[in-house]
Amino acid sequence: MHLFDIVYDSSKNILPYDGEVYYYGRMIEAVQADHYYSRLLDSISWRNDEAVIFGKHILTKRKVAWYGDLPFSYTYSNITKSALPWTDELLELKNKVQEVTGEQYNSCLLNLYHNGEEGMAWHSDGEKDLKKNGAIASMTFGAERKFAFKHKDTKQVIALELAHGSILVMKGITQSHWLHRLPPSKKPYGARINLTFRTIEA
Repeated sequence: MHLFDIVYDSSKNILPYDGEVYYYGRMIEAVQADHYYSRLLDSISWRNDEAVIFGKHILTKRKVAWYGDLPFSYTYSNITKSALPWTDELLELKNKVQEVTGEQYNSCLLNLYHNGEEGMAWHSDGEKDLKKNGAIASMTFGAERKFAFKHKDTKQVIALELAHGSILVMKGITQSHWLHRLPPSKKPYGARINLTFRTIEA
């Protein structure tokens, strides 16, 4: 059986305690997912991500973009971004994610990982601009990669593979108690685009 043929129980919380994470598996068929992957690569205003760490300005290989209903400001890693207006594809995907998860979102942070060596360190999305305990939905296009959660106190780790065209949602008190990351890998992965739909409280 191919991984994409697996049926996931989206009503099952994959976290054992202190949060809620639901994985829906692939919610967009392969041909359409391929289409969105190509369009997002070409149409999004990708920029190398920035961070200020211990006073030093750093550019990452990973690229990002920030879109929203309004030109929301969003600050993380001591860098503030202003949201661009939605593209047609992003609006279509936002509507799909809202339909699947039953949540509403007003913004999206996109990440472009060019290969397996690019990833994201342990962190939680607890920035002051975000709605407290608001849902954050993640869509994956391109390379299938491992995604992991680690409890801040017990250090328990939960990991899963995120499929091309799949949707995952984090909600409730998850960000208060769990870290998450996209671990780097030496395996020859292709590029992966990740869309994280979220709610800014203006």
